[in-house]
Amino acid sequence: VPQHVWRINLDTPEEAHQNLSFGAADRWWEQTDLTKLILASNKLQCLSEDVKLLPALTVLDLHDNQLTSLPSALGQLENLQKLDVSHNKLKSIPEELMQLSHLKSLLLHHNELSCLPDGFGQLVNLEELDLSNNHLTDIPTSFALLINLVRLNLSCNQLKNLPADITAMKSLRQLDCTKNYLEAVPSKLATMASLEQLYLRKNKLRSLPEFPSCKLLKELHAGENQIEILNAENLKHLNSLSVLELRDNKIKSVPDEIALLQKLERLDLANNDISRLPYTLGNLPQLKFLALEGNPLRAIRRDLLQKGTQELLKYLRSKIQDDVTNPNEEPPVTAMTLPSESRVNMHAITSLKLLEYSEKQAAVIPDEMFNAVGSNPVATVNFSKNRLNEVPPRIVELKDSVCDVNLGFNKISSISLELCMLHKLTHLDIRNNFLTSLPEEMEALTRLQVINLSFNRFKVFPSVLYRILALETVLLSNNQVGSIDPLQLRKMDRLGTLDLQNNDLLQVPPELGNCETLRTLLLEGNPFRTPRAAVLAKGTAAVLEYLRSRIPA
Repeated sequence: VPQHVWRINLDTPEEAHQNLSFGAADRWWEQTDLTKLILASNKLQCLSEDVKLLPALTVLDLHDNQLTSLPSALGQLENLQKLDVSHNKLKSIPEELMQLSHLKSLLLHHNELSCLPDGFGQLVNLEELDLSNNHLTDIPTSFALLINLVRLNLSCNQLKNLPADITAMKSLRQLDCTKNYLEAVPSKLATMASLEQLYLRKNKLRSLPEFPSCKLLKELHAGENQIEILNAENLKHLNSLSVLELRDNKIKSVPDEIALLQKLERLDLANNDISRLPYTLGNLPQLKFLALEGNPLRAIRRDLLQKGTQELLKYLRSKIQDDVTNPNEEPPVTAMTLPSESRVNMHAITSLKLLEYSEKQAAVIPDEMFNAVGSNPVATVNFSKNRLNEVPPRIVELKDSVCDVNLGFNKISSISLELCMLHKLTHLDIRNNFLTSLPEEMEALTRLQVINLSFNRFKVFPSVLYRILALETVLLSNNQVGSIDPLQLRKMDRLGTLDLQNNDLLQVPPELGNCETLRTLLLEGNPFRTPRAAVLAKGTAAVLEYLRSRIPA
């Protein structure tokens, strides 16, 4: 930083030495002290202690540099209200920073911090604190003193637990703990009466806390955990909840009390182990979005799931009436859930049109499974969670009836031509395998609507997908995809959901904004600089609009 920047309040400007007749605009001796200094997106590796010569600063923005430390003189900027040192290489924070009693916003995300000063609680006027994307393993207990904090972001760290004292933050409205190692949440969290948004995605939670005091909680995001049980107690107090996101867990049932969430607008239960739903879900007056794909639902036909939320709710409402007339009639679940004595579950094949051989750690699917099918039309195949190295060749025998194939969580490294012959296929799940590419022959799957390729090893967007025009959902998160072709993507005129989270996209092509059929575009966790996280957080429509605004005229 040039020296005259630090001395701007002190030195006489150069023109004062040349020009002796000052107009009103040039009365430099009356100028006020500097209040904002923006040094963002440079290559600064250190910051001079001379920063103390600017005591009137209220805003200091140093984000996107190469700072490895901060000068202790920062502690003397007693008027500072906003300090942004995000996207640097900071390994620690000077204790002196804790003297900034007027600080309202402190942005430290995307650094290399592994611990924080114990005196953090002295920043009593702090309203916004972002510590995401660091290496933190714990939080100082003095956080409890931050009673004016409104937004706290701890996502993408290495936290194993949260101190119960955090619940003393009486003003906290938004708490983001996404992508840590949390196995539990302090039960006292339930007493945080101001909390409106709580993000707990991508942790190791086995259960949710109860929320007796969280009367204002509007959004609860707890997807990608290991939650098995959803209790009435978890839900019944959440009168304001509008978004409940629990996808990719191990939830087996949904309590009837979910019908108490009268303000619920979005409910995402995709990829769980739910076999039946409370029909009272159909009575939720505000529900606009209900995701159920990837569950072993018995009583709801797959084609109904594809018709969208409103049709599904209408169906559930119609079943409430049936329940009243035949209260004791259970959906035919028992034969599925009882461990069948033989390896082949004939009831599943004949009644449910399901061929299932999952979670067996098998390297091959036994021939007796295929032999048992005989002339029965099988619609659904589930061979997930085994050790298959290839697509079972005999799957081609089911080509005239099968429309849903799940080969997720195996060790498959390539897609066979047999799979490309399943011309009625609408849903294909091959997540968590070793795939690096897809064969061009997959173009023959003209009815394919949903494909899940998450957690594989793709480095590019598989080009054959651009030519499967029936595709509505493409899930490609957690790969190494480096680029996408927006012009090809635009031809996929039914594509509503595209998940590219946690890939290697260094840039997002502005032309992607023209893909106006997209209702859900997920890009978090990629190394691109723009759009910024703040834009991504506003949702798909805002991201597409931002991208369109960047298209060169």
